[in-house]
Amino acid sequence: MTRVRLSVAERREELLRAAVEQIEARGVAAVRIADVASALGVSNALVLYHFATKEKLVAAAFAHAAEGDLGHLRRILGRRTTALRRLRAAVRWYAPTGQAKGWRLWIEGWAAALREPALREVTRDLDRQWKAAIAEVIAEGVAANEFRCPDPTGTALRLTALLDGLAVQLTSYPGAVSRARAQQWVDETLARELGLEREALTASAR
Repeated sequence: MTRVRLSVAERREELLRAAVEQIEARGVAAVRIADVASALGVSNALVLYHFATKEKLVAAAFAHAAEGDLGHLRRILGRRTTALRRLRAAVRWYAPTGQAKGWRLWIEGWAAALREPALREVTRDLDRQWKAAIAEVIAEGVAANEFRCPDPTGTALRLTALLDGLAVQLTSYPGAVSRARAQQWVDETLARELGLEREALTASAR
């Protein structure tokens, strides 16, 4: 079958999507350049032409996935509504019970980042940007007197730590905690951090 000739940018996009799919299916340690090439019906040399090494391909694949997640997060936080509604929507989406990124992919990334400096920088940058975006909307809510929070940066860190930890439990240890209980803990933590009753979060979604 004749393949359509792609631009450099389009080819990179195609390779990165395939790399993400292969990492999700095989894991960072097991995935090979050959797996990505085979999935697209191209040569190993073509993949290496664009990314030089497996390590660079994996880091770029995670950056690609991160850009998609961050773009969606910014769209949620950019809605024309109250800071509380935007914050709750973002947390609900990002939570392991929501519709956010494939948690299996990111758990793989965190583990591999312990040994891969390029991947570590990608995951660290994603973490910084996520926390900064959450802290910013919390600060907006404080300024608008929607809730109280003396330390938006600290709240963002504690909240994301809880979400990430629950993601590991739900993804790696099925049955360790129910999705309903996990969501309850997230709502309770968010309400407590903002000095609100949990019912106020439910009301904010109406």
